[in-house]
Amino acid sequence: MTAITRRNSHHSSAIYDVLYGFIPITAWEEKIINSPLFQRLRWIKQLGFANYIFPGAEHNRFAHVIGVMHSMDQMIRSLGLSVPDQELFDPKATNPAAMFHKTLRIAALLHDIGTFPFSHAVENGYLRHGNDHRRPGTPKDLPNSHEHLGSFIIKNTDYAGGITRILNEYGFDGSLLSKIIKGESHSLISNQLMHSELDADRMDYLIRDAHYTGIKYGQFDREYILANLLTFKVGGKLAFGVSENAMYAVEDFLISRFSWYSQIIRNRQSAKFDIIAANITHEFLDQDLMPQFQDLLSMVEERDERFFWWNDVYFMNRCQEIFYQKLTQDVRVLELTDMLLYRRAPKTVNHPLLAHKILKADPKSMRERVQLIGKIQKLLGTFDAGIEKQGTGKEWILADIPKSDIAFARGLPHLRKKSKGKQLHLERDPVRIVSKDGNPSLLVEHDNTLIKHLSGFANFIPSVYANEPALALLQKRKLIAR
Repeated sequence: MTAITRRNSHHSSAIYDVLYGFIPITAWEEKIINSPLFQRLRWIKQLGFANYIFPGAEHNRFAHVIGVMHSMDQMIRSLGLSVPDQELFDPKATNPAAMFHKTLRIAALLHDIGTFPFSHAVENGYLRHGNDHRRPGTPKDLPNSHEHLGSFIIKNTDYAGGITRILNEYGFDGSLLSKIIKGESHSLISNQLMHSELDADRMDYLIRDAHYTGIKYGQFDREYILANLLTFKVGGKLAFGVSENAMYAVEDFLISRFSWYSQIIRNRQSAKFDIIAANITHEFLDQDLMPQFQDLLSMVEERDERFFWWNDVYFMNRCQEIFYQKLTQDVRVLELTDMLLYRRAPKTVNHPLLAHKILKADPKSMRERVQLIGKIQKLLGTFDAGIEKQGTGKEWILADIPKSDIAFARGLPHLRKKSKGKQLHLERDPVRIVSKDGNPSLLVEHDNTLIKHLSGFANFIPSVYANEPALALLQKRKLIAR
């Protein structure tokens, strides 16, 4: 960090970012950034194992969340909701406008504080393990997630160097911050800025991930979008949208995210290693070879140093220990661990049912999607039966069928169903277009936009992988083509 001279009399520093240049930070933001809980993010890659395919994808969550804070600040200023720097950097400025600006910056800074090693790759293993071992009567999806862990960190670290202690010292409400991060606060515009189709998080990761992977997926004019943000009121609540002039720039933004998901997140090659990591994490948890989610919460609450080390380095070291010391007798788990450590990719199982598809998102097509997933599950059952009948015990397959799909934007039928009769403009997620006379409308309502037509479609990318013995057996039994 670098001390800088600003047009205010209060302490401030700056961080130099590869995308934005110098990003000024307040005294309390600097304390948060320098805390052990936040520094852990330096050692967690933004894109999991994507660097196995895109060697430049070495960027981390640490840089991303600082970039999101900067994007949030730019959006607040563009909307005319900012306070002068003299107030923003003053710890004693507690008027509503100053606290709004400060709180949203902190929410952006802390939104990924609970990130798992290798981001969503390891998290998916914890989620699956939590679902498999849930107690009767509990919700299907237990909150073994980075959102729940992050919320716990924000509210339960009232000790020296803890996030809660720093927030309390400067008068910030941890519960409110957690609600904003989840997009569940009473402030519609706060929820939009943090958690919507056009939010500060996406503003950063789309250009950051493109920069470090080198993938030239959809370009969008970030500065033009920022310059055309406008506020409006609906149902007594403040909300934001974009001017008519920037409608097509926002289209580019939404299409860019769709391409990002297809080319990076669900890239058939890099996804192999994320899926392996999720599977071995699940097995490690089953065999008590890795901290359970409840253990992580206890570490956080008790300031256990082991949590500060719970990052990518820990995960890879643990994989090495388990593999070389043979801490598991499960041959399949050992083989998967070996493949992850040495970048030995499994084989892709090709079948017409497993092809990447663009599906419609209307009710009829969603029923067809359910039917398609049923056919895939039946196919996987056939694979398993063939392996069990004629296999030697060395064969295995890995399947990853997405529970949700990435759409260009949510269409009107989906939004109407979700709103349950309320005004659509009170919904958090959709992009609004604000006319010259100040009236808002949904982007997906405009006939002259591609998004109106594309909003009815979503990505569906199932992935099934196998080791060589399993692939050979499936081909021999003519369950898949050679």
